[in-house]
Amino acid sequence: MPSTFEYTWDTPVYKGSTSFSTGLYINGKFIDGSNNTTIDVINPTDGKTIASISEGTPKDVDIAVDAAQKAYDTVWGLNCPGNERARLLNKLADLLIEHSDEFAALEALDNGKTFGWAKKADLSMSVDVIRYYAGWADKIHGSTIETSEDKLNYTRHEPIGVVGQIIPWNFPLMMMCWKIGPALATGNTIVLKPSEFTPLTALLAAKLIDEAGFPPGVVNVVNGYGDTVGQAIAEHMHIGKVAFTGSTLVGRKIMVAAAKSNLKNVTLELGGKSPSIIFDDADLDLAVEWAAHGLYFNHGQSCSAGTRIYVHENIYDTFLQKFTEKSMSLKVGDPFGQDTFQGPQVSERQFKRVMDYIESGKQEGATLHLGGHRVGTEGYFITPTIFTDVHPEMRIVREEIFGPVGVILKFKDDDDIIRQANDSVYGLAAGVFTSNVKRAIKTAHALHAGTVWVNCSNTTYANVPFGGYKQSGIGRELGEYALDNYTNVKAIQINLA
Repeated sequence: MPSTFEYTWDTPVYKGSTSFSTGLYINGKFIDGSNNTTIDVINPTDGKTIASISEGTPKDVDIAVDAAQKAYDTVWGLNCPGNERARLLNKLADLLIEHSDEFAALEALDNGKTFGWAKKADLSMSVDVIRYYAGWADKIHGSTIETSEDKLNYTRHEPIGVVGQIIPWNFPLMMMCWKIGPALATGNTIVLKPSEFTPLTALLAAKLIDEAGFPPGVVNVVNGYGDTVGQAIAEHMHIGKVAFTGSTLVGRKIMVAAAKSNLKNVTLELGGKSPSIIFDDADLDLAVEWAAHGLYFNHGQSCSAGTRIYVHENIYDTFLQKFTEKSMSLKVGDPFGQDTFQGPQVSERQFKRVMDYIESGKQEGATLHLGGHRVGTEGYFITPTIFTDVHPEMRIVREEIFGPVGVILKFKDDDDIIRQANDSVYGLAAGVFTSNVKRAIKTAHALHAGTVWVNCSNTTYANVPFGGYKQSGIGRELGEYALDNYTNVKAIQINLA
């Protein structure tokens, strides 16, 4: 039998405890993996092991798929009415609220994000998404199509069946909810792989899914590594759709695996190198606050992070001074500290990756204007970092760093900034700061990005679609648009003549 994870917090911001199984959650039960091996979960604040979870294998994916298929065929899918799916989703949302402090503490523990941000942003958004898709569950329907009086034509939007979902480590619970919400609302069953770096909230969520009353096999959680469990999901012949959030490199591998297997439907939410554009008519203080949020939110570990900050030459010096002061004011430290803004990077590997990019920026001739060094002697903390005097061909300008590192560049006019902002293989998001509504709309329409924020940054809502252009992905999360990812459209044509 798998072990039980038990933990007690006694911090300035949270005092409480948690307890749940560290096994794989398959067919309504927590079980050990087939090989009886485990994966250590590391606390990024000190590099020490906080838990060991069961490691899944391709064989366990097979078992989970069989359970999901049986549930789909007997108690879910077309056998479970939409209002019942809605009731269960709303019950899950109630339980997320009931355990919100517990979830926020777990996110701070294995991810390193601050307890306050985890509760304010991740938990709030997770609940909103589950509630939103609960509202859709009994509204999935087709339409009648008029052709002639002797023909009856109509469409049905039917669930795909068993879907695979692979979620990242930067927003563990929130990304789980983004995935399972539309999949369950439309009647699919799920085999989900959380990140091996941040699996704890997914396991607690599995416990609550069981408590909410979802039938066994409807949701299955298989812990494991990407090159084993993730690969097995992507190439499985009995999984009809796979949804992935993560790097563009891994997204390509998933597309290849899907194509070589059963040509399953694929949606990908991938990397970004988002521009934030500060025009000379912008409210400067507002722009500084939002641009800092866009860059440093979640320690820079956000696919939509505004890491390329373009500032009009007329206000460049003033903006740089104010932005520097804002960056220096952000406290890096204990995720459970009362005034901490930024905790550690999620892992030693990610810490080294970010530090390597900082070194490459210096080697390629950029000016390290601020930061660029480790904080403390243990854990994976990095100071907010700004580079200036950069050129478009530098790695720190072109590649996704996924850390608290940004570049600040000048631009001359509207045409110049559109050219610079669109000069990227990515197209996930962008920010525009201006007091001129006409300029804001014109710029937003010209940018090659799935989301454009005007006078704000990194805000998401359950009913607003999110996804990218170019190498930032395929398909859309959130909103009504996400429902299309989880249904097949069937046309029925009946001859009445």
